Amino acid sequence: MNYYESKDLGRFAEVGAFRKELMDSFFEYYNKVTGEDGALTKREKALIALAVSHFKQCPYCIDAYTTQCLETGANPDQMTEAIHVAAAMASGMALVHGVQMQNTLKTLGAMD
Repeated sequence: MNYYESKDLGRFAEVGAFRKELMDSFFEYYNKVTGEDGALTKREKALIALAVSHFKQCPYCIDAYTTQCLETGANPDQMTEAIHVAAAMASGMALVHGVQMQNTLKTLGAMD
């Protein structure tokens, strides 16, 4: 048995077992944001969601948005590029915090 089981994604609504109204509100918002074309197409939204899924490392979301990307017309090249954008952003976010390290080094007199 694995901690993450693909079949568990189908149980997502069960999270609302004790406060159904909160889960219903979430699903209403989620479906409004992701389920229809707006300024972004559903395909573009699915690619963004796939990239975020990889950045946040959610296996349920990776499965769901890989499927949604294909269903909305994205191809594997676009999907791969989207996750590379997420990886590049994550790297940049980690590296830019090097400025904080340099600030501390300066404060401690360890940097000219």
